[in-house]
Amino acid sequence: MLTQLAIQDFAIVDHLELDLTGGMTAITGETGAGKSILLGALGLCLGERADAGSVRHGRERTDLSARFDIQHLPAAVEWLTARELPAEECLLRRVVTANGRSKAWINGHPATISDLKSLGEQLIQIHGQHAHHALMREETHLALLDDYAGLNDATAQLGETFREWRSARRQLKKLSEEGSEVEAKRQLLRYQVEELDQLGLAEGELTTLEEEQHTLAHAEETLRETQFAADCCASDEGGALSLLNQAFAHLSALPGSDKGTLANTLAMLSDARIQVEEASSELNRLASTTELDPERLAWVEERMTDVHRIARKHHVAPEELCALHAELQREVAQLEEGGNDLEALSARVVELRESYRQGAKKLSESRQKAALRLGKEVQQQLGFLAMGKAHFEVEVTAKDAPSPEGLDRVQFLISANPGQPARPLTKVASGGELSRISLAIQVVAATHSTVPSLVFDEVDVGISGATAEIVGQLLRKLGENGQVMTVTHLPQVAAQAHQHLHIEKQAKRDTTLTQMALLDEQGRISELARMLGGVTLSDQTLAHAREMLHASQRPPH
Repeated sequence: MLTQLAIQDFAIVDHLELDLTGGMTAITGETGAGKSILLGALGLCLGERADAGSVRHGRERTDLSARFDIQHLPAAVEWLTARELPAEECLLRRVVTANGRSKAWINGHPATISDLKSLGEQLIQIHGQHAHHALMREETHLALLDDYAGLNDATAQLGETFREWRSARRQLKKLSEEGSEVEAKRQLLRYQVEELDQLGLAEGELTTLEEEQHTLAHAEETLRETQFAADCCASDEGGALSLLNQAFAHLSALPGSDKGTLANTLAMLSDARIQVEEASSELNRLASTTELDPERLAWVEERMTDVHRIARKHHVAPEELCALHAELQREVAQLEEGGNDLEALSARVVELRESYRQGAKKLSESRQKAALRLGKEVQQQLGFLAMGKAHFEVEVTAKDAPSPEGLDRVQFLISANPGQPARPLTKVASGGELSRISLAIQVVAATHSTVPSLVFDEVDVGISGATAEIVGQLLRKLGENGQVMTVTHLPQVAAQAHQHLHIEKQAKRDTTLTQMALLDEQGRISELARMLGGVTLSDQTLAHAREMLHASQRPPH
């Protein structure tokens, strides 16, 4: 529950710290005193939209914080634990600057506004004074029924299934419409891949072909020239090796040939004879292995011609054909998989449709049962609120088309007078009736709420007299099982509260401030008397207020 609310420089509040307890707390004050400030500050802590107008005039920022005891709120503890935040208690803080910028913290750690909203839903519920206006919109009826029956998670899950189903249907339709175009592309790619398959060009093969073509095309010339060179190096008469041998023999016969310059020259001639002899052997080997193969040359040139022709056909360089072949194979595989995807997607659409149908059917059955219970409970509350002759029911009918919320249309029906058929609430209820019906629904919803802290903002508008006293009793009963804060103008309601918070606006010099304080017994009597009789408090009015307070605080028999 909410244990403390701290407000700094918000609207016309300078500084305020409120310690709150369980039970029912009445919040009262004259019109314009600033009761909305309290709820506004709380709303900002819970993630409502902020603007620069929230900051007190002349100040740089407003600083707001709300502290909650979450010992008995496992959902809130789980929320904090899942985000690795301290979970002993919960402190929500919001700072809004004069230029409209906003920052938020949860237990001292920076947080987003959506985080505040998400966690806030686990901590407190606010029932606004204009809730009866929402009843004029039929779409709120289904939301109220689901909230009452605890079907929000089931509805959200069904909505997710619906969106997946819708997305899959759209994708299937798109693929089906594109089917002929895809098939034409697939056939073209298959032809291109088959052509490249037939070519069978291996990686690096083109370079090998070019080298082989060059060798074969010059084989005759190579054979002729290598044979000539080999003859030049031969040891036969006139060959280089023969001449070197003669030169070596003549120089070796000279006196002193083993010394000085002649020795060096003879060494070089000896090396030259070895080199020429080896060159001669290599040339003879090359000449003997060089073959004239015009058939192989023709095949190689034809192969190269095919490679260049197909490369021109695909507008790529010959050396890029292997990469193109691989890319086209990948595209064909993807399109083939696309065909399988189409079948798989069709099956997925059927699966999601059946899942949605089953979920919607189950949800509809739960709503039908909950609608009967909600109708009876609201009917009972209407009896307490002086509308016992009215007949209220919740009608669940089938929709014409599937929707994220299911296949149900929910309407609240009312018959204000006996004997008249129930008709849609949006068409027959008057303003005063709407207020009471709204209050009855909110009381029933609060009774079933798992959130122990409830705020009612002037939900008793349009109610007076004995009915107002009953409203106070209903709110007090809710407060006995948790925490209820209610902003009210009715003394009959305020008198039922376990504690009473009074809000007062005071003007000091050029400054207007709002003060809030919990009232003691005498303060409550004075405030109830003001609410009963206005500014002038007579003894009779004070006595009436005292009796009203004492009567409301006595335990029921």
